[in-house]
Amino acid sequence: MNLTETAERAVAAYGGRSLWQSAVTLETEVSAYGLAFTLKRRPFFRNVRIVEDVHRPFSALTPIGRNPGVTGILDGHDVRLEDENGRVVSERRSARDCFRIGRRLLWWDDLDMSYFANYASWNYFTLPALLMNDGIAWTELEPGLLEARFPDTLPTHSRLQRFRFDRESGCLLQHDYTAEIISPLARASNVVLQHARNSDGLLYPSVRRVTPRGTKGRALGGPVLIHLDIHDYRVTGNGH
Repeated sequence: MNLTETAERAVAAYGGRSLWQSAVTLETEVSAYGLAFTLKRRPFFRNVRIVEDVHRPFSALTPIGRNPGVTGILDGHDVRLEDENGRVVSERRSARDCFRIGRRLLWWDDLDMSYFANYASWNYFTLPALLMNDGIAWTELEPGLLEARFPDTLPTHSRLQRFRFDRESGCLLQHDYTAEIISPLARASNVVLQHARNSDGLLYPSVRRVTPRGTKGRALGGPVLIHLDIHDYRVTGNGH
């Protein structure tokens, strides 16, 4: 596919077309905390393991809650919980439809968190593949700034999102969206504070901070809704 100049530079910065076209699985180790967890009465993530399919919305996060043996899984628009033996503990179809009203304004259960945390991490961590996804309408608004219109087939924060990249290195600087399942007013900026390389030399955003977005589109200094530390990040492909 034809990429915009900004998208081409970003894909190259994060490993290149060949790597992401042949990629099958992404494995990360992540810690996360912030007001978004506290408001929904959720425990923080401490060195959780996430395994994702690169080219379809499938993500498995262990542990999803207080039970260390329970994995929260996103599979398309559905979620389920599995125990350490892979047995399904509970499941929920069309999980997004459940966030509109009721007790989810006050607290989330493990299935709720499975939906939110898995789709969000899948969107964040597979970005180079998303930049080459024909189902997403990418528009270059100006050098370094891309606007994405996501299709209904992909679980995501909001259909319309913006991504700002460094114009020289191609590295992601800021990702703007509305976390609609939290609130139509949850306009957020996800700012990349630091990049790192894994043992294979692959570059990835390693520290990210989510805060409210101001009226002029700038990330506010606080409160910190989510702080993400990505401790490890590995991509595997066919034959690996």
